[in-house]
Amino acid sequence: MNSSQQKVAVIIGVGPENGMGAALCRRFANNDYHVFVGGRTFEKVETVASNINANGGKATPVACDATEIDTLDNLFAQAADAGQITLAIYNAGNNMPGDFLTMEPEFFEKCWRIACYGGFLFSQLALKHMAPNEEGTLLFTGASASMRGKPFFSAFTAAKAGLRALAQSLAREFGPKGVHVAHVVIDGAIDGDRINKGRPEVAEALGKEGLVDIEGIVDVYEMLDKQPSRAWTHEIDVRTATENF
Repeated sequence: MNSSQQKVAVIIGVGPENGMGAALCRRFANNDYHVFVGGRTFEKVETVASNINANGGKATPVACDATEIDTLDNLFAQAADAGQITLAIYNAGNNMPGDFLTMEPEFFEKCWRIACYGGFLFSQLALKHMAPNEEGTLLFTGASASMRGKPFFSAFTAAKAGLRALAQSLAREFGPKGVHVAHVVIDGAIDGDRINKGRPEVAEALGKEGLVDIEGIVDVYEMLDKQPSRAWTHEIDVRTATENF
């Protein structure tokens, strides 16, 4: 990459200000990336981007749906106009339980579309920008469901396991072409608005020590982005000291 060219990061799956997606955006903006903040709700991504810009970083909000190719095309087109895309993070997901015997096919398909199919669409576009330059980092957010199935999470597990397998294939295909592909397994509930506001009873039961620290997770993503090609990590897991695994 030309030293004068702006580094660009595309991050999708950004929600509330106190969430993992927003924390990823802030961290990489602090690392001199122009961050494209992607999420379904424009008001949320606009808030994240505005705060980054107000603090001296560069961020552009883009409302998009990880399962809709037209909106992803728009996201990457805007990002490419701003500089060279050298970082892409797929952080979209939907950890929704469901009883298998009463599960509607539409529910299973929705889980798969968000957690797996969207990862295919997103990574294909990202790699079309990175592979020709033989440079870049593509990161996927995984979960404990990526590794093992639990009762009432059949749909989510199938989708997340599929995303993990996709990441493995891409790492083997595009690693030799200069693109670092990695999968981060987050084993536990993240200490953000999604659980603290959405399921406060669960957050209270787990306690502070039972919730995975957002900044600690972001440290791992930053480390992966900075790894030299002679010492790449493909998969890494993150959990609290109290998590039973």
